[in-house]
Amino acid sequence: MSREKLLPLLAHVIGWLLFFGLLIGFLYNAHPGLILSAVFGSPAFLIFAVIYLFVYYFNTEILVPRLYLQKKYLLYASIITGMLLIVYFLKPFDGLMVNFMQRTMDGPPPEMMDRFPPDFSPEGPMPSSGEPQSGFKLDIVSIILYVMICSLGLALCIIREWRSTEQRALKAETEKVNAELAFLKAQINPHFLFNTLNNIYSMVMVKNDKAAEAVLKLSNIMRYITDEISSEQVPLESEISCMDDYIDLQRMRLGAKTTVEVSVSGETGTWPIAPLLLMTFVENAFKFGVSNHEAATIDIRVEARETGIGFFCRNKLFAVQSHADRNGIGISNARQRLLHLYPDRHSLSIREDDGFFTVSLTVQPDKF
Repeated sequence: MSREKLLPLLAHVIGWLLFFGLLIGFLYNAHPGLILSAVFGSPAFLIFAVIYLFVYYFNTEILVPRLYLQKKYLLYASIITGMLLIVYFLKPFDGLMVNFMQRTMDGPPPEMMDRFPPDFSPEGPMPSSGEPQSGFKLDIVSIILYVMICSLGLALCIIREWRSTEQRALKAETEKVNAELAFLKAQINPHFLFNTLNNIYSMVMVKNDKAAEAVLKLSNIMRYITDEISSEQVPLESEISCMDDYIDLQRMRLGAKTTVEVSVSGETGTWPIAPLLLMTFVENAFKFGVSNHEAATIDIRVEARETGIGFFCRNKLFAVQSHADRNGIGISNARQRLLHLYPDRHSLSIREDDGFFTVSLTVQPDKF
C-alpha cells in the first residue's frame, strides 16, 4: 500500500481508537471494576459503534461531497436533521449504559440514578404501581456525540476541499505562466511578426487598401495577448476574434495555395474559455500544415453547444515533418492546461490518419 493511502488509513484508525477509548474511560470512571469484554462483546456496543461509524462516513463520503460542496444546502440540512431524529429516538448511548450496568453491576451508581426512571433495575424495568411514568428521557450524550461527529466530518471535508482547490489553483497558475511563455515563443514569435510586417509594408508600397486592415488585425492580436492573457477566463467570442485575426493575417502571407475553412456556430458569448487555449491548436495547424510547394487545406470549426464548447481542427500532413515536431511544446502545454483547468470536464483527441492531423476537443466550463 502506498504512503498516500496508508497515512489517511492510520489517521482514521487512531481517531476511532481515541473516540472509543474516551468512551471506555468514561465507563471505567463510573465503575472501576469494568470488564472490557462485557462492553465490547455486547450487542449494545455494536449498535452504538455502527451508528456513529455510519454517521461519520455517510456524511463525509456522500453528503458533504455530493450535497454540501455542490451548494445543495437545504437537502443536506434535511438529511442531517433526519439522521439526528433517528439518533434521538434510538438513544444509542443510553442503550449502551443500560447494557453495561446489567452486565457489570447490580445497579447503577448513585451519581447515575438521575439518568434512569425510578423503576429501573439491571434485569429490566419494574412495573409501576403508582402514577404512569413518562417513559421517555432525552439522551443528551448521544445528541452531543452526533453533533460533534457531523461537525468534525464537515470541517475535515471543507479543509480537504480547500487544500485541493488551492493546489489546483497553484498548478493552473504555473501552467498558465508556462503557456504564456510557450505562446510568445512559438506563436507570436519574431518570425511571424517579421513576415506580417513585411506583408503590410508591401501593401503600403503598392497602396493596397488592405494594409490598414492588416495593421488593425495585428494590433488586435497584440492587445489580446498583452491585456486578456492576465484573465483566468475570457469570453469564447474574444478567443474566436483573436483566432480570426490571426487566420486573416496568415491568409495574406500564404496566398492561394492554402485553403482555410473556418466555421463558428452557437451563442459564443455565453461560454468562457481559458485565453489562448484554442489559439494553440490553430497556430500548430498553420505552423505544420502548410507548404510552399503543395496545396494545403486547414479546416477549423468552433461550436458553442448547450453542454459546452466543441473545437475541431484538421490540417494536411507533410512528410518532412516528424511526429515530435507536430506535437511540440504548444500541444503539450495545452494538454497540461486542460488537465488542471478542466479536470473531468474535457475530452481531447489528437490523431494522425489518412494523411491528416486532427484535433477534436470538447470543454465543459462554467457559464458566466
